[in-house]
Amino acid sequence: MFGAFPEELARATIALFVVVDPIGLVPVAISLTKRMKHEEKMSTFRVAIVAAFVLLILFALVGGELLSVFGITIYSFMIAGGILLIILAMQMIFRGEFVESGSPAGDVGVVPIAFPLLVGPGAITTTIVNLQTSGIVVVLLSIGVVMGITWVVLRYLEKIDSMLGTRGTAGLSTLMAVFIAAIAVQFILTGIQFYYPPA
Repeated sequence: MFGAFPEELARATIALFVVVDPIGLVPVAISLTKRMKHEEKMSTFRVAIVAAFVLLILFALVGGELLSVFGITIYSFMIAGGILLIILAMQMIFRGEFVESGSPAGDVGVVPIAFPLLVGPGAITTTIVNLQTSGIVVVLLSIGVVMGITWVVLRYLEKIDSMLGTRGTAGLSTLMAVFIAAIAVQFILTGIQFYYPPA
């Protein structure tokens, strides 16, 4: 039994890491926090990590039951997350940023960084599936490992930004905004097709 534990932990961690995709978050996070001072960025990222960790733990412990109580399916989360992502993508494309000046840093940390960028429908589904297949211990450890890696990525975001340069950051942000819009559309279409399957 003990011999299978590392394999299950590795499998669950890799699956969650791929879905959360902290590396893909880099250009978006740079765009979202480009007007913030260093202290504000670190505060925002701490809020994002804590919020994402709590959300994943919550869904790991009571996700299935919570959704059942309220009659919510994962496809409803896909539609809601897709709408939020489309708003984010449109503001990044047309305004070059998401955050308006004066917005509290914590607001950005929770929405959209923690949800739906880090903890989106895919991460929620993966967490629930991992719970059913590998157990609560594996799920909690995998969440801790993935959030730890994500924090390291965000912690060194400024160095990554300086390496990319202004033009590189702007180009990546625009490209990522297009990808985010495409992902959002796919989320919404998948959710709609579940409720209204094609004839």
